[in-house]
Amino acid sequence: MRNKMLFFGWVTLLIFPIPAFLFRFYYEHVSFYQFIQVQNVKVIPIGLGLEFGFVYALLCYLLMLAPFFDSVPTKIDQLIGQMNLKIRHGIFLSLCAGIGEELLFRAGIQEYLGWILTSIIFVAMHGYLNPWNWRFSMYGIIVLPFIFIISLGYIYFGLWFAIAAHFAYDAVLFTIMINEQKTDRIS
Repeated sequence: MRNKMLFFGWVTLLIFPIPAFLFRFYYEHVSFYQFIQVQNVKVIPIGLGLEFGFVYALLCYLLMLAPFFDSVPTKIDQLIGQMNLKIRHGIFLSLCAGIGEELLFRAGIQEYLGWILTSIIFVAMHGYLNPWNWRFSMYGIIVLPFIFIISLGYIYFGLWFAIAAHFAYDAVLFTIMINEQKTDRIS
């Protein structure tokens, strides 16, 4: 199961960006370096993204501890428990999602659909806007402002802000969940 998840990490990193790049290459003549915004690899936007993702992840985690969410099944918690992931795996998966998904959604889809619609699609595709489970959709409502800000950050600070924020958010939550699984096994 762990190898399957790591394989999907590689798919996200290497395959997700391809359609976005090819579309922009053929219709806008955007080079690969323009697509990955090499010119925007700067310390301040990356630092702001890391800080924002870290803080928002901690806030989301604290909100998820509320009794309201006790009855909401968290598929990712169950998957992490079954896979016996290590923190290095969580960091790797966070990096894959941060880069692959942001290249697809921000550098690709958002360029054509705009930041609001792309953000809603992003959250919906992760399954967090579920009309059949309103409690689970509440997590989507909590995550949506984060994605809105990442989308706006892409416009104002560039792709690497969005990648850094997404990576930090996922890395913090993966680390917390992996550590909670270790604690559960010990107790």
